[in-house]
Amino acid sequence: MSSFTAKDVQTLRQATGAGMMDAKKALTENDGDFDTAAKWLREKGLAKAATRTDRENDQGAVAVASGQGTVALVELKSETDFSAKADDFVGLTTALAEVVAARGPEAVSELTEQLDQMKITKKENIEVGKVVQWQVGEGNVVDTYLHVQDGRGVNAVLVELSGGTAELAHDLAVHIAFTKPSYLDRDQVPQAEVDAERQVLTDITRAEGKPEAALDKIVEGRLTGWFKERVLLEQSFVRDEKQTVTQLLGSATLVRFDQVVIGG
Repeated sequence: MSSFTAKDVQTLRQATGAGMMDAKKALTENDGDFDTAAKWLREKGLAKAATRTDRENDQGAVAVASGQGTVALVELKSETDFSAKADDFVGLTTALAEVVAARGPEAVSELTEQLDQMKITKKENIEVGKVVQWQVGEGNVVDTYLHVQDGRGVNAVLVELSGGTAELAHDLAVHIAFTKPSYLDRDQVPQAEVDAERQVLTDITRAEGKPEAALDKIVEGRLTGWFKERVLLEQSFVRDEKQTVTQLLGSATLVRFDQVVIGG
């Protein structure tokens, strides 16, 4: 017959986040052995957590970190902002970004146990979302930007420049955080997406009664505006709309950027 005390139950509850009855049952089922009972609770909890994977999880937090010649960005997704704002959730997001910066995207597996425990404790569909690690090109300049709201990162940006300054990289990171471009240049926009938008704009322009002879020119003008919303290099710089991002760059080259917006 198993032997354990009320203090043993309380200790197990604190260690695992389990309820009192579950902790008591775990100790009963495992002859009072603390480690086996904790493992039993974790396995039961993960089985329950697996049933939540189809629940929407568009909340969460994002963190950035730097390593030796690297930068990283990691998103941790949750169902509610209540969970995402908690110190343990933000701390795990930061820890994930740090291990990715140090050892690459696969390093998130090093924190599987902590992630699994959080799924059990929060009783939500919690999972790692976007994971990015860059090896920064020699001589290049990198900037990271993180907008924090209610204690958690909600808008994170990475920018890498060749031939530019740290100040320019920062200005671009802030610009990207605000405008949320989808692509660096037109070449990255899928042709099918462009063709579909051109057809929509053609139909709209024709329905407005514009002359057929002017149709192509009008559509191309509107398509340019559509590109400007999505393509970073064609956007007007937020702090000086008289110049585009391309003009702002001058002789510098924007090598790449990445961004995660929570709920976006």
